Amino acid sequence: MSGYDDLDDFTEEALPDEEFALDLLEEELRRATAILDPVPPALRQIAVEAFALHDLDSRIAELSFDSVVDAIPVRGAAAAPRMLTFHAGEVTVDVELTPQGLMGQVLPPQSARIEVLSGPQAGAPLTTDDMGRFTCEVSPAGPFALRLRTGGEVIVTDWLTV
Repeated sequence: MSGYDDLDDFTEEALPDEEFALDLLEEELRRATAILDPVPPALRQIAVEAFALHDLDSRIAELSFDSVVDAIPVRGAAAAPRMLTFHAGEVTVDVELTPQGLMGQVLPPQSARIEVLSGPQAGAPLTTDDMGRFTCEVSPAGPFALRLRTGGEVIVTDWLTV
């Protein structure tokens, strides 16, 4: 029997005390953070409402084109609109973002109710016309996604930051 065997016994016995000490430290740090740097109530509310916006039955429309990443820059084009394309199965959603708002089209053309998700609450619902087009007078700021309700189906686009 070497001195190392005794050391192994010692560390095995110290582990439960060490875990207890770490738990106490973690609890103390949580209390200090709650006092010194609490989560702002508005941020907590946004987090709760963002979770509530989650549709378990929705399909995700994945981003397949973003002009900021995929397009070739045009020299002299100062404020070119941002073009986005999302796909979910056979449904395509084309979106153009400008400082004046957003406009888009659902393909194949179909009736849909669209919500712009960009904060704690969804914006006023938009509806498509006969050609699947929709417009919104306000351009989203910060992270946003679109939720489309077409017939019995719900589609939510990937979240993007403007």
